[in-house]
Amino acid sequence: MQIRNIAIIAHVDHGKTTLTDALMKQTGMVEEGFSMDVNALEKERGITIYAKNASLFYKDTKINIVDTPGHADFGSEVERVLRSIDSVLLIVDAQEGPMPQTKFVLKKSLELGLKPILVINKIDKPAAKPDETHEKVLELFMDLGANDEQLNFKTIYANGKAGIAKLKMEDESKDLTPLLDLILSEVPAAPSDISAPLRFQPFNLGYDNFLGRLGIGRVWFGTMKVGDNVFIKKPTGETRSGKITKLFTFRGMERKETSEAQAGDIVMIAGLPDIYIGETVCTSPDVEPLSAISVDEPTISLNFLVNDSPFAGRDGKFVTNRQLKERLERELEVNIGLKIDFSLNEYYKVYGRGELHIAILLENMRREGYELQVSQPQVIIKEIDNQKMEPFEEALIDVPEDLSGMVIQKLGKRGGKMMNMGQHHGEVRITFEIPTRGLLGFRNEFIIDTRGEGILASHFIGFRPYAGEIKKRSVGSMISMETGKALGFSLYNLQDRGKLYIGPTTEVYEGMVIGDVSKGNDMSVNPIKGKKLTNMRASGSDENIILTPPSPITLETGLEIMQNDEYLEVTPNNIRLRKKYLTENDRIRATRQSANQ
Repeated sequence: MQIRNIAIIAHVDHGKTTLTDALMKQTGMVEEGFSMDVNALEKERGITIYAKNASLFYKDTKINIVDTPGHADFGSEVERVLRSIDSVLLIVDAQEGPMPQTKFVLKKSLELGLKPILVINKIDKPAAKPDETHEKVLELFMDLGANDEQLNFKTIYANGKAGIAKLKMEDESKDLTPLLDLILSEVPAAPSDISAPLRFQPFNLGYDNFLGRLGIGRVWFGTMKVGDNVFIKKPTGETRSGKITKLFTFRGMERKETSEAQAGDIVMIAGLPDIYIGETVCTSPDVEPLSAISVDEPTISLNFLVNDSPFAGRDGKFVTNRQLKERLERELEVNIGLKIDFSLNEYYKVYGRGELHIAILLENMRREGYELQVSQPQVIIKEIDNQKMEPFEEALIDVPEDLSGMVIQKLGKRGGKMMNMGQHHGEVRITFEIPTRGLLGFRNEFIIDTRGEGILASHFIGFRPYAGEIKKRSVGSMISMETGKALGFSLYNLQDRGKLYIGPTTEVYEGMVIGDVSKGNDMSVNPIKGKKLTNMRASGSDENIILTPPSPITLETGLEIMQNDEYLEVTPNNIRLRKKYLTENDRIRATRQSANQ
């Protein structure tokens, strides 16, 4: 049986997973109502977070499909996958056209010599512009230096939701058969040289409570069998030995245990507890290792530490330093974009790809019952050739015309440089190059400024010379000076000072941040003060109070708005913002000490 290996790549929300689900359903691999986004967080957020393997069978051919994440924070997942497949389906929204992550993943696939198949998806949208989108993608191919063969890419039009695809817009279609036929005709069959010595390279990792670490990758040459004694070679040439204890292939989304796998297939192996991305597994010590797979460097860092707030230990199962360390060590087994420094005992320094990358880890931990607190995310500054360098991102922004001025002004203040601007249908599309520092904490502000109508997408473009000081936050923190339950009467008097994060009856403690202050300076307040009651009554003094609904802190907004002298307290049931020093006297003393240093 022939094998075709493809990856599905696209910008976030352009319909990769929906199209993959439709392909799986049509070929009878899964039941109705199935989704590739099996993780609870993926279902809630509507985005793919983890690269996933699946396979389907069509016309005596096995098609291995890897569904990749579309968000820039998980871009390192995409790069690794591209090294192990033979072609990509590049999915582009017929209305939005190519977006930053489209450019990023396309560039990587072109550099690897792959010839993509363009799928113009969501052709049912009222504002869909398939022809214009095709032209923009062609321009993008040229800008990224595609060769003549790559420029001669095939295009197909699809509506993943309805499960239809057609080679021309005017064609009639009732299913995805045209797309499946195009994959068979355009994607080269995976080479199946089974006479050569075994060479297998993992591009992803998995974890099983019984089997330990699992390696997911492609068998490039030879045959792999359960019980094989193997050598694991690093790209540097170092060699160690191991034994294959279990072997799985994919059918649909299920993994099926098998006794052997042949060249060309994508499989999962168990038995090598220290297997890592890009290493070569072979049966002969003389075989040359396959070329290395590089993983993108992290761009932000923050400290994870034990929760020591007055409310610590109330709703968490795992609250100690040892439990926190064990959980982070387990995360390193599968989360390739993450790096952690365990050298200090009082906190662990975690390096990640972006705010969303860290927020997903924190969300998973709190759902598992962990309690912890984290410091403000800081951008990683590097010293390259005696020059201070920092990460930069390309930000692509779509906003209504009348709001563009405000966005340009704010990004200008944050060190952004406008590279391009174009108008279409009352919308303005602006491209900025901006330090990652400038984008940290901007998304929430952007949503409010554009009344939810703006689209902001960005991707990492490399390290560049340090852009100098960036002044971002113009609001201060409203800090509780008492411990108890917040009262509506007190919050009513405070809501004019700024935006509140809590509502009445919320439990607060001294040093907890309960809102922001419009004037820009921190302010200590008493949110538990009630109304003084007397026997005297006066007309008009007992009118109803009307409270503005609070803006509760989520993980993402907390990471964005927190200041340098604050911690984000994360527990299974609560997310709170607090000052590092809880009492006002301690804060004043700490400020004086830092000023004297």
